[in-house]
Amino acid sequence: MPEDTPVLDTLAAMTAVSVVEADLPPGALMLVRLAALAAVDAGPASYLLNIGPAAEAGITLEDAQSVLVAVAPIIGTARTMSAAINIAEALELAIEVIESE
Repeated sequence: MPEDTPVLDTLAAMTAVSVVEADLPPGALMLVRLAALAAVDAGPASYLLNIGPAAEAGITLEDAQSVLVAVAPIIGTARTMSAAINIAEALELAIEVIESE
């Protein structure tokens, strides 16, 4: 029996519409999304959902660090450090999932 996931389904639909309507190259879109996640102090799960698409768009760890450097004066020290920690935690989770497969 399929699991009912209305929240995840809604988020996936919103994301799909956003990707189509943004009219940005994939790499630029992922960098903007990363900046937005940092600005709202998103948790590791939010970053985890974006790691695959970011990697597919060619975004590197260095690119992610550059985004955090660029937004640091706007979002502040606490959110910048929180973003860095949450990105690291998301990467650790992704590695664990890959290794368990």
